[in-house]
Amino acid sequence: MKRMRSKYSVKLKTIVDEHNLTPLNLSPTYETDLVTTADVNRPAMQLTGFYNYFDPQRIQIMGRVESTYLDTISIEERLRTFERFMQYDIAGLVICHGVPAFPECIEMARKYKRNVFITDEDTSEFQADLIHSLKKYLAPRITVHGVLVEIYGEGLLLMGDSGIGKSETALELIKRGHRLIADDAVEIKRVSRDMLVGSAPELIRYYMELRGIGVINVRHLYGMGAVKPESNIDLVVQMEPWEEGKAYDRLGLTSESTGFLGVTLPQVTIPVRPGRNLAVIMELAAMNNRQKKMGYNAAETLAAEHDAAIDLGLF
Repeated sequence: MKRMRSKYSVKLKTIVDEHNLTPLNLSPTYETDLVTTADVNRPAMQLTGFYNYFDPQRIQIMGRVESTYLDTISIEERLRTFERFMQYDIAGLVICHGVPAFPECIEMARKYKRNVFITDEDTSEFQADLIHSLKKYLAPRITVHGVLVEIYGEGLLLMGDSGIGKSETALELIKRGHRLIADDAVEIKRVSRDMLVGSAPELIRYYMELRGIGVINVRHLYGMGAVKPESNIDLVVQMEPWEEGKAYDRLGLTSESTGFLGVTLPQVTIPVRPGRNLAVIMELAAMNNRQKKMGYNAAETLAAEHDAAIDLGLF
């Protein structure tokens, strides 16, 4: 079954620069050529003549296996092989291990105006790095209203109505040594089946809006240690106005969750009212979430100890 194309794209030049690839031949449209799929292909079967299910839009990677095979055939056959291969509008061909490109490869690349590159990296390592990069650039994404901060290595997405105090809480956290990723608008990407990464739109990266003060640049005011380009999202904190008489979870035995892009995340609801130190509460939420991921749940432990005491007749 053929995979759907991503609706996002990345310039081939961006990938080339990121992975320090050396160009051997460039197409006239290299500067604007786009990659639209995170899948890559090793064209071993194609070089033997099998083109069923071949997707030329993938970046093609040649390693020692393909080079060794090509070295066993005649120059004439190699020329026919590369001509058949280069007739397809491939996104680009990368030759790994620093193996010299066959002259027939370069000849056909020039004839059909294809992009060919070389790298000294091991094929498997390069392929893994390339897929990781492509998944990052082409990941499904949405933008939500909120604030993303990193606390003790945990990414907390603060959400709630405008004016609830998200930015003010984030500012206090920055003063306490934690880091801002995004304020007001958070771009969320699903980089794997169960991982979400958040960042700020480029135009407003590291800026914060504080009512009564205006817009500030956190990086300029507090230094590079106060900001971070992106972070995993580990916990969603829903901030809401305190309602008298509403029953709030006081033990933490009830697990809340929410989801974005098909990924489920744990969530806590924090009621907000004057006098509550929200920065300390966010730090506690981050540490408690980390403990839970490491297998310790204080509420469940307390409940189990309480039940054991009852069974022993201590109550």
